[in-house]
Amino acid sequence: MEITSPVITIARLLNSQAAAICNRDIAAAAANYASDVVIFDVVGPLQHQSGNSSVMKRLQEWMGSFARDTPVLFEITDPTIEASGDHGFSYSLNRIRASLGSSGELDMFWRETLAWRMIDGEWKIVHAHSSVPFNPSTGMASTGLKPA
Repeated sequence: MEITSPVITIARLLNSQAAAICNRDIAAAAANYASDVVIFDVVGPLQHQSGNSSVMKRLQEWMGSFARDTPVLFEITDPTIEASGDHGFSYSLNRIRASLGSSGELDMFWRETLAWRMIDGEWKIVHAHSSVPFNPSTGMASTGLKPA
């Protein structure tokens, strides 16, 4: 059995999650989440506390908005990963590019911070926080920002 560092293992899990989203594989995209995960998403409500079932439902809604038979690009850019013992965290800027059919194109970056915990020998996401900055003058989300 190959022994790898927690950082390498979490990096591989992030890569598999990105590939699953590009392939529209909801089950694989949700596989890294703990059964009792708490999610702070970029869309309402303020938090999802119903665990992995909430992740599956949210992924179905999100991926269901993409036009069929068109490519989906999902990138986790410059992830930073720290882990030791049975806890870790990662943060990154994520990008999605997908056609929304007659509604146009989705091309946006957002910030994501993930809290990881070793559960039954596997690294699982126990908390996910995604956000975009907002314009305090208008109260509107700044979804058009790109990394410098």
